[in-house]
Amino acid sequence: MSYHSQMEFDFAAPALPAAAPRPVSARHHRGRTNQLAGAAAEQSVARDYVRRGYRLLEQRWRGKGGEIDLIFAPCGDDSARICVEVKKSSSFEKALTYLRPRQVSRILMAGAEYQGLCPKGSLTPTRFDLAVVNMHGEVKVLENAFGHF
Repeated sequence: MSYHSQMEFDFAAPALPAAAPRPVSARHHRGRTNQLAGAAAEQSVARDYVRRGYRLLEQRWRGKGGEIDLIFAPCGDDSARICVEVKKSSSFEKALTYLRPRQVSRILMAGAEYQGLCPKGSLTPTRFDLAVVNMHGEVKVLENAFGHF
């Protein structure tokens, strides 16, 4: 008897049951929704800055100290940097309440780390803006917003 004749397969046998999909928790769903809404808000803010003559250098730049949502350079001035924190909510006023002093501290630490990568290092002119986006996708920018922290 040849090797091939010894092998028998029952192609009519039922396949193994597919693994049941894991249920998605409401918390996971909210987290994913917020992540997508935040990314859309960042894109809106980036378009606003580009329209006003800035060049996008980094998006979601992460350093040891924290994350900076957007980093721009003014067109025609490659030495300066604008670090932007983006907050989205149903209203501009509510979005403003999401920025906490501890987060500002992390953003400033990340900005100092980013400056270290620039040719002028800590002498790089850097501004920290806060951009808020409402539920209609409208953008308001508060330039040099971290001066009071």
